[in-house]
Amino acid sequence: MTIPNPPEGLPRTAGELRAAGHRPRGVKDEMRANLLDSLRSGRTRWPGIVGFDRTVLPQLERALLAGHDVVLLGERGQGKTRLLRALGELLDEWTPVIAGSELGEHPLEPITPVSRRRAAELGDELPVEWRHRSERYVEKLATPDTSVGDLVGDVDPVKVAEGRSLGDPETIHYGLVPRAHRGIVTINELPDLAERIQVALLNVMEERDIQIRGYSLRLPLDVLLVATANPEDYTNRGRIITPLKDRFGAEVRTHYPHEIADEVALVRQEAELPADVGDHLLEVLARFVRHLRESGAVDQRSGVSARFAVAAAETVAAAALHRAAITGEDPAVARPVDLEAVPAVLRGKIEFEAGEEGREEELLDYLLRRSVADTARVLFAGLDLAELGEAVVDGHPVATGEQVSGRDVLTALPELPVLHRVAERTGVHPEDSPGRIASAVELALESLYLAKRLSKDAEDDRSVYS
Repeated sequence: MTIPNPPEGLPRTAGELRAAGHRPRGVKDEMRANLLDSLRSGRTRWPGIVGFDRTVLPQLERALLAGHDVVLLGERGQGKTRLLRALGELLDEWTPVIAGSELGEHPLEPITPVSRRRAAELGDELPVEWRHRSERYVEKLATPDTSVGDLVGDVDPVKVAEGRSLGDPETIHYGLVPRAHRGIVTINELPDLAERIQVALLNVMEERDIQIRGYSLRLPLDVLLVATANPEDYTNRGRIITPLKDRFGAEVRTHYPHEIADEVALVRQEAELPADVGDHLLEVLARFVRHLRESGAVDQRSGVSARFAVAAAETVAAAALHRAAITGEDPAVARPVDLEAVPAVLRGKIEFEAGEEGREEELLDYLLRRSVADTARVLFAGLDLAELGEAVVDGHPVATGEQVSGRDVLTALPELPVLHRVAERTGVHPEDSPGRIASAVELALESLYLAKRLSKDAEDDRSVYS
């Protein structure tokens, strides 16, 4: 990430900063003020966050206004990390720090012995640098090998070898949390930290000081500590110890998108699609994920991540691109036939309940067909598809498959008024590519097949509606 240069004309010494009327404020006060400004102005506060507007975000905003440290609790793939990374946007864009200070201390409020000595010696000439808000967000993935030294600090043997005594606080090498002074510290998967490591955070969160190998160094740390965790009934890797859990002011539960439209928007936002995938196919995938999350055959304690829907959309796009390379179709457009690639490729991303061995792909195929039928039922509600079914039965069978282009699908059918209405219901315009129109028509044909109004027979590497 490229860090921008600070604006010209900002104070460069402590004296200039004081003369400009600058007053230091805590990171929680800073975020509270900026959040209130955003609320009053109606500005977007959480870019890229989908489906949390009426549930998670109000709870998180209230926690921040209260000045609480926060833990986000939820299953995998619910956007916890993305949400926490958005917290950095609530910090001031630029903040002054003592030039060369190890902890990014405020020039008017030094906290380490080194910086206090420099401030006393230099007075108003203490040099000032400006730090961008992106440098004030620190993230740590909790892993079993994480040590107290990583998070809090340890004695630096190099400094001792230089001649300092072990009792000198300047021999300390500060860990991640002190180095985030005046910023945000995020610990992902907090229960994965060994319990003895979690104990090291108790003083940081309550007394705001640190203790290192017998030192009791009073540092008035100014940090917002936020963490993520999976529900304890799912993860067997550890737990948040009770005293540490008690020190978090707020616990906010996240969730998967409640609305199909939110899931579609999320997939559209996150997926990198090398081919055109229409919203009607993304809606099928969103319903597919919804059915998986409701299925008793799927282990719901592990969840069905939003990343599954994203990967499914990318797989469908890849299948369309593969077909386009074979048929010469341009541009590459996904059709319902490409959905068949999803179960086989993504089966390993789902955890099934014991006793479902051997039935995984059968279950996925069934839920995918159900999702296609549900989507078609909603999109084509009130639309009589009998004209299309009769045309196929009366001698216009339609073939689809990896060797069949969108134009071939359309030329197999006569000109029918219902085809225009089908295309319109799926957001396709008459001037769109044949592939997009064929995608809508194929969804209608598949819905007729699933309603047992058409047959569908496999012939070599293609399927024929007849």
